[in-house]
Amino acid sequence: MSITAASLYRDTGNFFRHQILTIVLMALLTSFISVLIGHGLTPDADQMSILNDGAAGSATSLMEMVQNMSPEQQQVLLRASAAGTFAALIGNTLLLGGMLSLIPMASAGQHVSALRAIGASAPKLLSLLLLTFLMTLVIQLGFMVLVVPGVLLAVTLSLSPMLLVNEKVGVFGAMRGSMRLAWGHMKLVAPAVLLWIVAKLIVLLMASSMTVLPANVASVLLNGLSNLVSALLIIYLSRLYMLLR
Repeated sequence: MSITAASLYRDTGNFFRHQILTIVLMALLTSFISVLIGHGLTPDADQMSILNDGAAGSATSLMEMVQNMSPEQQQVLLRASAAGTFAALIGNTLLLGGMLSLIPMASAGQHVSALRAIGASAPKLLSLLLLTFLMTLVIQLGFMVLVVPGVLLAVTLSLSPMLLVNEKVGVFGAMRGSMRLAWGHMKLVAPAVLLWIVAKLIVLLMASSMTVLPANVASVLLNGLSNLVSALLIIYLSRLYMLLR
C-alpha cells in the first residue's frame, strides 16, 4: 500500500478532531508549566531593568550589544536566556511525551485525559528531554550556519522521538535512524515540517497583536497555540511512522 501525503493529512485531521479537547488541554497545560517555570527562573524586574542602562542600547548588532554590557548586565542576560530556554525545553518535552502516549492509547479506543497521557510518558521523559535538547541544539546550529542546513536537520531529525519511544534504541540511535528514515521519505516528511516552521513563525508574529492582555496570559495563550501546531505535526509524523513500520 502506497503512503500519500493526502491520506496522512486526512488521518491527522480526523485524530485531532476526535481528540481536540484533550489536545487543547494538553497544549495549554504544558504552556502554563513552561511559562510558570520561566517566570520562576527569570531575574526579577529590578534586575532586568539594568539591561536598559549603559551603552548596550546604542549597539548595531547583538554581538556588539553583549560586548558593550557590564559583567553584571551580561550575567542577568545569561540568566534570562537560560531560564527561557530551560522552560521551553521542559514544556516541549512534556507535550511530546504526552502526545506520544495519547496517540496509541486513543487509537486503541481508550479514553485518555491530558494528565493521564503526560503521566504515562513519565518513564521516557528523561530520554525525551535529552533528545529534545540535542535536536534543538543541532537544528539551531544549522540555522546559524545557513537557513537550508537548519531546515534539512529539522526534517531529517523529526522522526527521532517516535523511534526513541517505540524502538529499543538510545537517543543517538534514534537520531541516526530518523536521518535514514526521513531521508528515504523526504517527500512525505519535508512538506509537513516546513508547514510547521511557517506556522510557528506566524504564531510568533501574532505576539505584537496581544499586547492588550497581561503578559503572562498572553504568553500562555501564544505558547498554547504554538503547542497545538506542534501537536498536529507530532500526530502526522506518528501516523507516518506507524505506516512505515
